[in-house]
Amino acid sequence: MKILVVDDEALLVKGIKFNLQNEGYEVVTGSNGEEAVALARDPEVALVILDVMMPVMDGLTACQRIREFSDVPVIMLTAKTEDMDKLLGFEHGADDYLTKPFNILELKARIRALLRRRVNTFEPKNRITCGSIMIDTDARNAYRDGLLADLTAKEFDLIELLIRNPNRVYSRENLLDILWGYEYRSDVRTVDVHIRRLREKLERNPAEPEHIMTKWGVGYYFKA
Repeated sequence: MKILVVDDEALLVKGIKFNLQNEGYEVVTGSNGEEAVALARDPEVALVILDVMMPVMDGLTACQRIREFSDVPVIMLTAKTEDMDKLLGFEHGADDYLTKPFNILELKARIRALLRRRVNTFEPKNRITCGSIMIDTDARNAYRDGLLADLTAKEFDLIELLIRNPNRVYSRENLLDILWGYEYRSDVRTVDVHIRRLREKLERNPAEPEHIMTKWGVGYYFKA
């Protein structure tokens, strides 16, 4: 899971990054508000940690700009303690607030709480998201980076099966039996063609896929 940390205090950013990476998070960093807005456009960013007082663009303005295109959780960091400053942060779209200096354990706890809340309440049950790919099982639509992909019925059946069973490897014969029926079992090239089309429509770089993977000599799987 990717977390964005933006603060003009380089040592603070380094310390937060080190601690979060030890927890298993992927961390990207910036040093001003403009960088925060640009980096927050990455759909894989799951949470933003944002300082209030920064050069180029302050954190409050950056948070407001991020809210124009994303509802990713935002934790504001500030050296100020007045309640009015915290209220301003919430009005600009922040989800939580920490006053410097803070305990890194408290920051980790707040990150976990916000991510749990997002997983449990934000994602409708009919939607499955992994990285840049999201499917809506009710509407039978698939999206890459929020953009609708034009899938055939069988292509959607295939990506739904794979994404519902991440990291499970299916042989071509398994996929033919499940999705096409036994009568197609001799035509394993059908699976290869559908996998290629899914990569073209759903992967950012079909030549180097991130999710729709090949297990050489075995079959295909969805990498979570």
